[in-house]
Amino acid sequence: MKLVIWDVDGTLVDSAEMILRSMALGMAEAGLPELPPRQVGSIVGLSLPVAVATLLPEADETTREAVVSGYRRSYQQDRSRQESPLFPGARDCLDRLARRDDLLMALATGKSQRGLTALIAAHDLGGYFVATHCADGHPSKPAPGMVLACLSDSGVRPDAAVMVGDTTWDITMARNAGIAALGVSWGHHTPAELLDAGASAVARDFPELTRLIEEWAA
Repeated sequence: MKLVIWDVDGTLVDSAEMILRSMALGMAEAGLPELPPRQVGSIVGLSLPVAVATLLPEADETTREAVVSGYRRSYQQDRSRQESPLFPGARDCLDRLARRDDLLMALATGKSQRGLTALIAAHDLGGYFVATHCADGHPSKPAPGMVLACLSDSGVRPDAAVMVGDTTWDITMARNAGIAALGVSWGHHTPAELLDAGASAVARDFPELTRLIEEWAA
């Protein structure tokens, strides 16, 4: 049996606008100016406190906590967290892989459990995954804990698993857990960054990604 572990934001779901809005409001609540989109995108995938600390290395703890609090409040009130669309081709890819009897799927995401539960319900994704792990129960990416938990839950060996993600945090998490990694080009980090981090290939769209996964699983 093989296991495909998916990232969520920037890989399966296009939540970039919601993340940018939430971070802008978090910064405003702390009395700080809005950050450039590219800078905010660079930390997508990290757990929120780690993401804010990475964005604001010189800020004191009180300021960071204000940003985190404002982000969470904005996110919880923003209905788009449930309405952020799947990327084109994502559903077809999941459906095709789910029909295989030699392959399982799981999620490993920096989202909170509350946000992940809402998103799974909104897109009716619950039937696809044998395991879902998020930032609430594990150290932030790129620590390997979420991947290791997916392996344990599924009973799949590391040499039979692959991580699919859009950031270097995903790719490095996979490498830290001893599994393969594939990147996607439509997320928050560039193909060059993903390849440098250790991705074996970077897909340009979901049809290409489906082919890469099926070739890996053959």
